Amino acid sequence: MSEPIPAIILPPVQNPEQEGEWLSNSLSKWLDEEFLPEAVNQKIAQRAAQIFVRQRMEGENDLGSLVIAIVTEMQLFDFSKSFYGEFAIANAVSDLLLESLGFDKCCGQ
Repeated sequence: MSEPIPAIILPPVQNPEQEGEWLSNSLSKWLDEEFLPEAVNQKIAQRAAQIFVRQRMEGENDLGSLVIAIVTEMQLFDFSKSFYGEFAIANAVSDLLLESLGFDKCCGQ
């Protein structure tokens, strides 16, 4: 039987404003570079960062739970002016966080 994938736990939040600003800027840049720069990208990034920071301030450090929270709450965001949706945003946040922690996100490593 195969082993379950261990949870990825983020370090406790030290500076939530800085963490949120980093995520918002990184996600906005990723959105612009991944497909097309759109005016709504910054709003998407700000909303995702807001959700992320609030979850972290409430004590959530499990990356999987953070991704689910972003998917769930971003369902209320109006993506009609974007090529993205809540799943793409949550996955991008996950990738950015893994990269910032030094995880190789390729090939399940």
